[in-house]
Amino acid sequence: MRITPLEIQQKQFPIRFRGFDVEEVYAFLEIVREEMENLLRENASLKEQIQRLESQLKEYRDMETTLRETLMTAQQMVEEYKNNARKQAELIIKEAELKAEQMVKEAQEKVIKIHEDIMDLKGIRQHIREELRRLLESHMRMLEFDKEREEPEER
Repeated sequence: MRITPLEIQQKQFPIRFRGFDVEEVYAFLEIVREEMENLLRENASLKEQIQRLESQLKEYRDMETTLRETLMTAQQMVEEYKNNARKQAELIIKEAELKAEQMVKEAQEKVIKIHEDIMDLKGIRQHIREELRRLLESHMRMLEFDKEREEPEER
């Protein structure tokens, strides 16, 4: 049974012979009423505070959830960036290795070509020497032949 402060204030007690002191009873009821009013106000205030705190708690929990989700998303993004960077680095390295292999191959081909050119030039030089030697020998024979022809005339 709920009793309100107003019911306490309006409560009437029948007067009997040799009963309680009416003024004391009513003074006590007044104290009880005031105390009950204070308790009801405090109770209402505490309920409001509980409601406000529960609302704040819900907001904080929502913020915590949002922060956790954001953190998880950020961690996933970081992992994706790391993986992408790793893949790009591997691709760049492979491309560089292929390019280096190609450059080495081209350099080796150039070395082979230069050696072939050197061999060709040596062959040409040898051929020119032989041609010069033949030409010189031929000219020397011609000079000797001319010399022989001139000598009998001079005698």
